[in-house]
Amino acid sequence: MDLKLKGKKAFITGAGSGIGQAIAKRFGEEGAIAYILDIDERGGRETEALIREAGGTVEFHALNVADGPAVTKLFNDLGPADILVNNAGIASIGNVEATSPEEMDKIYAVNIKGPYHCLHAAIPGMKANGGGAILNMASIVSKVGISDRFAYSASKGAVFAMTLSVAKDYLSDKIRCNCLCPGRVHTAFVDAYLEKNYPDNKEEMFKKLSAFQPIGRMGKPEEIAALAVFLCSHEASFITASAYDIDGGSTLLR
Repeated sequence: MDLKLKGKKAFITGAGSGIGQAIAKRFGEEGAIAYILDIDERGGRETEALIREAGGTVEFHALNVADGPAVTKLFNDLGPADILVNNAGIASIGNVEATSPEEMDKIYAVNIKGPYHCLHAAIPGMKANGGGAILNMASIVSKVGISDRFAYSASKGAVFAMTLSVAKDYLSDKIRCNCLCPGRVHTAFVDAYLEKNYPDNKEEMFKKLSAFQPIGRMGKPEEIAALAVFLCSHEASFITASAYDIDGGSTLLR
């Protein structure tokens, strides 16, 4: 059996739930040593248990990606990564007028400084180790305009730009850097959003959110994970500086 990531040390941020958890589980199935890095200890331990029960190799480490010194210390303690997945992030809803300076700072700290901290800490080890694969979680809002997503869109545009910059700067070090641009994916976040904002018509709004994608439904975390495995594996050795839409046609068919 060809395990695509056999023996690879994979650092996955935000792996305690949703897309990050699905990526970590799939990486474990493909033979990676999965390092679960998440501020949510309960979720991180859950992911750790799921991978361990399936026979995978896994470690959970509590980490707030917005804390630069903590990121650097942990990455140094763990040693060089073969794979880094910058998945941790938070959402924000509202246009520029509705976005307070405090909200903008919070999004900046997690969605922009978080990936920066991890890239800054991981790349020296990758260089010394002869290369590696980096996958950043961008979004369709990195490329298209969506109403009431000012701060979130700005942060994911930055992630897209960081992907290109890192890919360009580290070609000679054999470090590949790509990003995923998912559309709406059905996770616990979506369910919580509907429960909070549309408690009386959740079903109707779920259908509306699903219909936004031309394919007629939301994505599944496992579908994002399948593409993540490919891009971080030897099979994608010719791919760098690419931004993959995985959005049910939302970017190009609307």
